[in-house]
Amino acid sequence: MIYCQNMDKVKDFYLCVTAIALTLTYVAVDSKACDSVPYVTRDFWNALPPKRVEHFAGPIPYVIIHHSYTPAACYNGLQCIAAMQQMQKMHQEVRQWNDIGYSFAIGGDGRVYQGRGFNVVGAHAPRYNDRSVGICLIGDWVSNLPPKNMLTAAQNLIEYGVRNSLIAQNYTLLGHRQVRSTECPGDRLFEEIKTWPHFNPMTDIVDQNNV
Repeated sequence: MIYCQNMDKVKDFYLCVTAIALTLTYVAVDSKACDSVPYVTRDFWNALPPKRVEHFAGPIPYVIIHHSYTPAACYNGLQCIAAMQQMQKMHQEVRQWNDIGYSFAIGGDGRVYQGRGFNVVGAHAPRYNDRSVGICLIGDWVSNLPPKNMLTAAQNLIEYGVRNSLIAQNYTLLGHRQVRSTECPGDRLFEEIKTWPHFNPMTDIVDQNNV
């Protein structure tokens, strides 16, 4: 059971109702049957409008895995909604990006949260933003491995994309650190994705000041 506090505030009420709804229903990707992927649309996490939306053609050849580091891991609908809103606010207001940088984010509740979505130019991996899907596992995964439900949700999302010709059959799986000088997606998560299908050990890092 979910207990809601501060019900006198409209925002808290909305978040509480949304969190309850997330325990009861899943929302399908692009109105298609989503099989085993529990999916949360932008409307459900109360995303702000993007400043601009740019599309690119698919199927998408690269899948790039990230961790958020900050915000920390979330483990229920209310926490994960707050994490999505925190990331979007930071990306739009501080970094001056068009939207939250990632295509999708995975919560510790095992749900996929829609960021920019498939085939929308992102802001997560320089030089790959118009040819990749960026999947962020919310939390700091330097020392600890994400819970199994998060890993399963990420893998199911990739499989869904492949089955529906959104992601290329022969896609290349990378960690963020392989295309930019960063610790992302965290040492422990990076070691994990090395065992996933289509992982490629390639390194394609250039001077960040030139990208």
